[in-house]
Amino acid sequence: MSTGSAAHRTRPDVQAVLQAFGLSEAASLVYQALLRTPEPAEGALSAELGLSADEVRAAYRELTGLSLLRSSWDDPLTLRPVIPELGLKALLAHREAELLAHRQQVEQAQAAYEIIRTESASGRRFTHTEDLVGVDAIRDRLAELGARTRSQVLAFIPGGGQSESARRTSRPLDEELLHRGVELRTIFLDSVRNHQPTTDYARWLGERGGQVRTVPSLPMRMTIVDREAAVVPLDPERSDTATVLYGTGAVAAMCALFDLVWSGATPLGDARSRDPHGLSGQHYALLRILHQGETDVVAARKLGVSERTVRRLISELMDLLEARSRFQAGARAAERSWLR
Repeated sequence: MSTGSAAHRTRPDVQAVLQAFGLSEAASLVYQALLRTPEPAEGALSAELGLSADEVRAAYRELTGLSLLRSSWDDPLTLRPVIPELGLKALLAHREAELLAHRQQVEQAQAAYEIIRTESASGRRFTHTEDLVGVDAIRDRLAELGARTRSQVLAFIPGGGQSESARRTSRPLDEELLHRGVELRTIFLDSVRNHQPTTDYARWLGERGGQVRTVPSLPMRMTIVDREAAVVPLDPERSDTATVLYGTGAVAAMCALFDLVWSGATPLGDARSRDPHGLSGQHYALLRILHQGETDVVAARKLGVSERTVRRLISELMDLLEARSRFQAGARAAERSWLR
């Protein structure tokens, strides 16, 4: 009797700590009870904690989702608690990764604020825009900008392998620019390496002086002309609307983004390699996309691959991380700093 009273007296402090990890009150109580008695009868657990059978079952589901319960090696139908040194440490790493991502968002917002503040202080308009609606309007405007280009065109081209119509439309424009000595830098997704028509087109560009590189994922479709105007989507989910940005600050930010991605991209002629952990650039990009809470469908679109390929990459990641669930894989990736 005295042992039970002591446990109940210490429980509120421990419970508050566990809730800091994101556990609900019921899950916190159940986890503590399971650490004391790993395999209690469900009815006994309900009586001890003053919880209903439904609340206990919901707590079990929550703890399993957080990888704080695992199947027993002796009886896979029995769930046993994962010791805090493993389970809570993984949750802590996940929390730290979330904080890091939040801090990066704050830093990006601060950088954007500094651009706006600087432009405002100098007495210039920050930017002006021109909205384009319809694929024909976008292509016509790109053709007009291309005709006026003096020195350089930079482009992000997401979406994986390019369609025949897209290649047919781009070829004469690119050929005319290269003939005039305009520098072309184009970044495709890594997935185009598996699409022969697109790689043939990229090599055609390279043979005429264009520079082509690939990356695992791209933030959006973008074309920058002479570092003075940038054509970006009004809505990243749609390809039939766009806006043309003019103004030192806005276009400089787009150029900085392109230069950053370009510096880490792989020239098309180079083979993709894996790092000492056994991961490719696609693996790291997929980890970041899934960490943002995106679905397999969204991940496939951002990587320019099929959902089947996304599932294969996830399976490879779980094997490399020796994880039994996606959440556990994410926590272990954060612990190893693979999300940075």
